[in-house]
Amino acid sequence: MKDVKMVVTDMDGTLLNSNHEVSSKFFTLFKNLKQKNIQFVAASGRPYYSIVEKLQSIKEDIIIVAENGGLVIKAEEVLLSNTLHTKRLKALYNTVTSIADTYPIFCTQNQAFILRAPDELVKTFSEYYSNYTIINTFEEITDDIIKIALYHTSNSEAHIFPFVKHLKPELNVVVSGNHWVDISEAITNKGNALTFLQHQLNITPAETMVFGDYNNDLEMLKRAKYSYAMKNAHPDVKLVAKFETSTNDNNGVELVLEQLIAESGKH
Repeated sequence: MKDVKMVVTDMDGTLLNSNHEVSSKFFTLFKNLKQKNIQFVAASGRPYYSIVEKLQSIKEDIIIVAENGGLVIKAEEVLLSNTLHTKRLKALYNTVTSIADTYPIFCTQNQAFILRAPDELVKTFSEYYSNYTIINTFEEITDDIIKIALYHTSNSEAHIFPFVKHLKPELNVVVSGNHWVDISEAITNKGNALTFLQHQLNITPAETMVFGDYNNDLEMLKRAKYSYAMKNAHPDVKLVAKFETSTNDNNGVELVLEQLIAESGKH
């Protein structure tokens, strides 16, 4: 591990515990990473502003990959932005609004547009999309859309994915959580965002460490020598990752970071 120059971690189910919290232990370990000039990257399906809320105290020192790779920001500078082509948005809107018991959220850089969701679900969504506007029609969306997030109350893989998987490979359609399916441009994934950063920072896959738990992490796990699946990860993630760590509720990321810091101290 002594050659690692960049650590990339997913947020929900990975760095965040089941209460959507970052541990104080992580922030202590981050100081050590910074001292050793190891770049930290938070890579999530969450929007940029939501990731910043979780990592407010270190936001100036990290890189944020938001919306599954649709947006890459460092110190408030946008390094990469992939938006859905406007020509296909109306057809997409018609498709996603026709799926039973499914609630679409249209994600832009600075806010989310939530379509006709009941109050209890809006409360759930606000954990991820704190800057939101409730809309009734497609025409109310005023900004470029980076991603469409689809929510199902029981299981997204069973009840949403079969109705949108035909959109691949023209679009990236991924099950990103037990309740979520995300749709974005085909080039938009965390792996391509990571490759972009590796080129920008002159860091190789052999110098990269990645943590993930769900299918929207698969591409970035493949781009790192040190790829870790959480113990609570989706089976597909465990097949791709080279290593496994403990659960997100048992500081699985932090356990490996402690090893990394100890190893890099020997360098």
